[in-house]
Amino acid sequence: MNAKIMVVDDEADLEILIKQKFRRQIREKVYEFSFAANGAEALRLLQEQPDIDMILSDINMPEMDGLTLLTKLAEQNPLLKSVIVSAYGDMDNIRVAMNRGAFDFLCKPINFEDLELTVEKTLKHVVQLRETLQAIKENNILKMYVDENVLKFMGSHEFETSLTANETIQASVLFVDICGFTAISEKESPDVVVNLINKYFDVMVKEIIEQGGHIDKFMGDAVMAVFRGDYHLDRAIEAALALREKIDAIEESLPNHITYLPKVSIGINTGEVISGNIGSASLRRLDYTVIGDVVNTAQRLQSAAKPSQILLSESAYQLVKESFTCQEVGEINLKNKAYPVKVYEVVS
Repeated sequence: MNAKIMVVDDEADLEILIKQKFRRQIREKVYEFSFAANGAEALRLLQEQPDIDMILSDINMPEMDGLTLLTKLAEQNPLLKSVIVSAYGDMDNIRVAMNRGAFDFLCKPINFEDLELTVEKTLKHVVQLRETLQAIKENNILKMYVDENVLKFMGSHEFETSLTANETIQASVLFVDICGFTAISEKESPDVVVNLINKYFDVMVKEIIEQGGHIDKFMGDAVMAVFRGDYHLDRAIEAALALREKIDAIEESLPNHITYLPKVSIGINTGEVISGNIGSASLRRLDYTVIGDVVNTAQRLQSAAKPSQILLSESAYQLVKESFTCQEVGEINLKNKAYPVKVYEVVS
């Protein structure tokens, strides 16, 4: 954790005390401190350093006091959390500070052990907030129905920027389809069909999330998942093997069929993809998704895969051939590819 903390106080001695008491965290780059003499200076510094995580602020300061600063921060940066550190610890000041958005209130003279625990608690809360916002950003259903004004209400400039950020990333893409499910959907009642597909999706999603994957979208009876970060291809294959095993173990007794043994076909590819919010702004339907040749090839590999088969591109195979047992399938024709593509099957 490299947390950035701004201390807002007109007492020059406090800067020295903070640097002394937190010298280990500063040396180990756990905390990075900046200092402002009053609320107005703090706001100016925040324009230059918008990535500040939390603020420690006095109340009584020239030019702009701490309580006024709280009001400004609530308007400009709702993710930023503030702790008031003041000698004015009467209940009126505490109530005003908390009503204006202070996360906590400490009284001077400072108990530095208490301060350190409060800083840790506040930063943990900030991390949880950001993780929640990230989850919201990745929730396609929410983004489909939330308009621009609500998005502005929901978060800070940082959050809005992250929602609209487009980037090129290294990732692995997994497509998994439930084989033969169209025939089931034509013969069974809607309730049976929906309950079945949701049951299978739950099995798949659990294994994908277990390996740190993100469910990009559900498409009929197929799932697209994206894996990022360290060993993303290895984790995608681990998820594929696990969900195949779980699906292969299912046996259904259906009203209009004696038995149904679901199987999945899976395609995996890896490489550079474009990540961003893609869709129609006028309809307010945007998916935070990935696109590119890697994605297209993964989907076509899935289409070419047989039941219970996991197919990899040759480039993906070369990266994991020492970690997984694979066998060459041969060259196959994929849509929009000028030449046949060599593919491999993951055995175990």
